[in-house]
Amino acid sequence: MAEIEGTIVELADLLRHPEDLDKISFLKSEFTRKKTAIDGQLKIGLKEQLEVTQNGMSSISDGQRTVNQIKEEMMKIDKLCAEAQNMIRDFPDINLVSQVHRNFSQVETMKANIESFDGRLKDLEQMLREDDQDLENQPNLLNVHHGLTQLRDIRDDAMDQIKRASDTSLESHLQDYFTRLGDVIDWFDDHVGTACMNLIPLVQADNKGMVVRLALVIEEEEKIDNRVKALQDAQREHKDLASRFKSMTSGPKQLRGYKEKFLEAIKYYAQPQFEKAEELFLEEPEKLPNIMKWYFNDLYVVKVGMASLMPKKWKIFKTYTDIYHGMMHDWLTKHIDNPELSPPHMLSIIDWSEKYYTKMAKLGWDQATLQPHVLDSREAELIREYRQLIVKSVDEWMDRMFAADKRSFVDRKPDSLDTNEHGYFRTKTLGDMWRMLKEQTAVAGSSNRTDVAEGVFDAMFRALKSRQNLWQNMIDSEAQKYKNPPGADGESMQVFQDWLVAIANDQIACIDDNEDQTGYLTRFQRDLEPLVSPAYMSAHALPALDALRDGFVDLGTHCITAFAGLIFAVDFRATVADFFTPKWYQEYGMKRIATTFDDYIGDYAKVLHRSLLDVLVEELADELLAHYLSAAARNKGARFRRADPFTEKFKDDVLTAFEFFAGLGGRDELRGLVTVDFAAIKRKWRVVDKLVRLLEADKAGVAVVYEEFKRECWDLQMGWVESVLRARDDFDRSMLAAVKAKAGEVYVERGPETIMSKVK
Repeated sequence: MAEIEGTIVELADLLRHPEDLDKISFLKSEFTRKKTAIDGQLKIGLKEQLEVTQNGMSSISDGQRTVNQIKEEMMKIDKLCAEAQNMIRDFPDINLVSQVHRNFSQVETMKANIESFDGRLKDLEQMLREDDQDLENQPNLLNVHHGLTQLRDIRDDAMDQIKRASDTSLESHLQDYFTRLGDVIDWFDDHVGTACMNLIPLVQADNKGMVVRLALVIEEEEKIDNRVKALQDAQREHKDLASRFKSMTSGPKQLRGYKEKFLEAIKYYAQPQFEKAEELFLEEPEKLPNIMKWYFNDLYVVKVGMASLMPKKWKIFKTYTDIYHGMMHDWLTKHIDNPELSPPHMLSIIDWSEKYYTKMAKLGWDQATLQPHVLDSREAELIREYRQLIVKSVDEWMDRMFAADKRSFVDRKPDSLDTNEHGYFRTKTLGDMWRMLKEQTAVAGSSNRTDVAEGVFDAMFRALKSRQNLWQNMIDSEAQKYKNPPGADGESMQVFQDWLVAIANDQIACIDDNEDQTGYLTRFQRDLEPLVSPAYMSAHALPALDALRDGFVDLGTHCITAFAGLIFAVDFRATVADFFTPKWYQEYGMKRIATTFDDYIGDYAKVLHRSLLDVLVEELADELLAHYLSAAARNKGARFRRADPFTEKFKDDVLTAFEFFAGLGGRDELRGLVTVDFAAIKRKWRVVDKLVRLLEADKAGVAVVYEEFKRECWDLQMGWVESVLRARDDFDRSMLAAVKAKAGEVYVERGPETIMSKVK
């Protein structure tokens, strides 16, 4: 069914338009031609495959016939042996005499060997002592090996005969007699091991004779082990037959493993060099190519100087390469599997892979020949891990720094703040944070890979944005403690306000670009731009940087807003509560507020960044206006009687506020620091006039005043208007009904928020 659907889809692609129907005859002939060609190829392939199969079956048949012929011949030989024994008269007696003679000869030979054993062993010991004085050449190596081989055969034959004898009481005595031979063998093995461990230095010293002697010893031992393996296999598979042949029961019985020890020595020689390389690599990972020069020098020595001195069948250069490559693979994978591996070490290993195969190619090895892959073909995974290591490092640093900031901030530690060269309050960790980001940027850049750098910068953008949000949430949480009576003590509040100023200054330091210095964020942008692709820069980096810049501005402003809010929540709680109550007419609450403002601005003007000082003044003006308007609706006891001079009191409060804000820029200590637009403040405060008109208008005119108010402030809340109207001594429901009716008729488009959005 799926094939039919596929054919239909293909035909639909070929015949998309009505005029394509004219092509049917052409398509038919084209498909017929292709089918004929494919059929021809299939016939040829089938013929070739059939021939191969027939040849294979013929070979199997020929082999089976050969096996049957050998079996028949073996049966004939066995039959002839049996008949020959019957044809010769007295054959059993002749055979017995022959066995006695053969046993007597063996006894004589064994006796002679045992008698000369001690002397021959002493001669070998003397030769070994001579070689001890010249381990670099060991001139007696071949003679000692030949002599030890003979003595080993004597020992093995003697022990074999004593085990097969009916009386084995002398076996322990014989073992003691051959004990010295074992010691001499160990002595000889030490000499061989020393030569194997110094094989490359011997080649480098052009000591060809020693290398050849060692190769002859190992080769001869390999042949002996091969014979022992063949004998063991024969005895295991043809036990009855093997016992009938002396050649299968004499000679060495145990594997000596010199060839295997020789291969192990190659590893033992390289292992200390890998260990030394590891120490250097952990200290200076960028120098890995220089650290590993010994590796390629060793292989070059084997290729040029050793290969011609060893048996060709050993393929010594390939043997060394396979062992060294396996050790390099294990050494590298051990490091990349280490969860504590640092980004510089990871990067060095990733870069090393390509350099490694380039150097091996110069020695004649292509990448496909060297198995397994030196990094298990995990480069892509390692690059992701390398990038994740940097990201993890960034996240851990940011978490630790914010945790330290949080402890200091919550505990109100005054010594956690610092001042810069201009005298502005600053936190102590901001510079450390940007220094860390610069270092990690350099680490990401050292990879020379845009995908690594871009992934790291994405993480940095997230971390910086998260830090902004965490600060804002923590500021709100701590500020709330002071807004709920009884609040905290005054000294703690002052430290909290110092922190708010320091955090706000930090945000300006991140984005403040001027003639004297460049902001942290701009420097960060300059560092990252050369490391990423133009597409990433335009599509991701620039929007993220703009968002961070806006976030720094918002957080700085938020700190100043919280600062101003604290003043009203703590310092002015009682003063604001008295507004528009009978007490309001008798006291000068606005004057006290202006005096307190003056104290705060005087205290913080020199420690708050000058660009934030205007923000502070504007926030104080807005907070004062918002609380002033809110008090008219929320204060208990707020009442506006026709007979009371509330209009004049409103005017007095407004003039007092205007006098304060207008005079800030002209004061000597603030001249040049406060440049706030007083006209803008006055425009916002015009809403007080709207409030007064709502209070003094006659009942019939209240709705008209509301309409004007609503058109000027689209976010004017009906709840606030209702509360204000209820504070009039002549309030009745008809007045409120008229206002609500007017609210239903008036349509005002939404615009920027006005001061009324803050009025509750």
